Amino acid sequence: MSNRMWGGRFATGPDAIMEEINASIGFDQKLWRQDIRASLAHAAMLGRTGILTSEDVQAITDGLKAVEAEIESGGFTFSRALEDIHMNVESRLRELIGPAAGRLHTARSRNDQVATDMRLWVRDTADLIDQQIADVQLALAGKAAEHAGSVMPGFTHLQSAQPVTFGHHLLAYVEMLARDRGRFADARRRMNECPLGAAALAGTSFPIDRHATAAALGFSRPTANSLDSVSDRDFALEMLSAASITAMHLSRFAEEIVLWTTPQFGFVRLSDKFTTGSSIMPQKRNPDAAELVRGKAGRVFGALQGLLTMMKGLPLTYSKDMQEDKEGVFDALQTLSLCLAAIGGMVRDMEPDTKAMRKAAGLGYATATDLADWLVRVLKMPFRDAHHVTGKLVGLASSRNVGLEKLSLEEMQAVEPAITEEVFAVLGVERSVKSRTSHGGTAPALVRREAARWLKSLRKEAAAD
Repeated sequence: MSNRMWGGRFATGPDAIMEEINASIGFDQKLWRQDIRASLAHAAMLGRTGILTSEDVQAITDGLKAVEAEIESGGFTFSRALEDIHMNVESRLRELIGPAAGRLHTARSRNDQVATDMRLWVRDTADLIDQQIADVQLALAGKAAEHAGSVMPGFTHLQSAQPVTFGHHLLAYVEMLARDRGRFADARRRMNECPLGAAALAGTSFPIDRHATAAALGFSRPTANSLDSVSDRDFALEMLSAASITAMHLSRFAEEIVLWTTPQFGFVRLSDKFTTGSSIMPQKRNPDAAELVRGKAGRVFGALQGLLTMMKGLPLTYSKDMQEDKEGVFDALQTLSLCLAAIGGMVRDMEPDTKAMRKAAGLGYATATDLADWLVRVLKMPFRDAHHVTGKLVGLASSRNVGLEKLSLEEMQAVEPAITEEVFAVLGVERSVKSRTSHGGTAPALVRREAARWLKSLRKEAAAD
């Protein structure tokens, strides 16, 4: 039988293969809240403009709320034969209230309907993700405040470079996540325009009030061009782009957690809450949560690439290809949400081994730069010359398999006669980090101040919500 929602144009029903490839209800039922919300706003506008009678509007409103309650309770049956969430809702509405249900679709199309529903879902999810990012920042800043003075090695090329503090390291991710929040907020501002009322592609001859529906749905304004309204998926692409960068940041931190929890590093310990064991090696404690965050970043990246590829060849306006936007967007943003929850949990759960980090900070001649800086600052030596002298001293210490601080003054003076006893004051890792007092540096006093600033800001924001 034909799908009665399509009207009289089709005499027979779709082939089973056509139904299989065409139906989207298996995944777009996720939009049911947004679909009903948008339909309620549309019906109210149709009543205010006199396009529908108040009786029809009341019947439609009551019916939509009944459908909403059915779906919420799990008592609603979704039908593949009705293709998508829009037809499923409308069909059930017709069963509940009769012919008045058919008037709901006046002055709109599935094209502007799905564009509106998707914007609402992406916007709702982006707001949740923003709160989750802020929560991870709060966890990181709190841990940073506790460990503002805990010395650890800083790395370049994954080689010991200069001593930093654990708190300073964690605050680096707070800054990254702040940029992520900025990208989500910027994308949200740009997407906050309502396509409803653009209809199929050309607008409508009915005297609708698009500003009213936009305001009712929390949008800043209606979209300005009906063709763009139904064919645009930039809002989803921007959110996926922001999500991809955030996922990349989470993956970098997850990789560090994986490294830090190895016996070779031993910097932090995760409890049983975020680790798993081995089926054959009883001693193992695997950081699977961190590894999965690292792995799931690829899913988020893939969704962005998939949507870009799908959109790149589409002429204006709507094509059925655009149905393929949903699964990737849904999966990517929900995956990111899960990863944020996991990272926040791990940050709060992790226990740093400050002794192990302090010991590692002294390896690899991490205070060599401090020595070079001392030669410049105290002996007024050109930095390139200081760099050369320091390299010779590092080579000497390495040949003897000792730290720089274990060289005698006489040995140092054999390389550079002007060196004095004062040089040993800069060769300890604690002194090194305390000396890094430039803006944004790792000096514990600066780290405490930055952690306190972030905690105050984030807690104030959380209280306001």
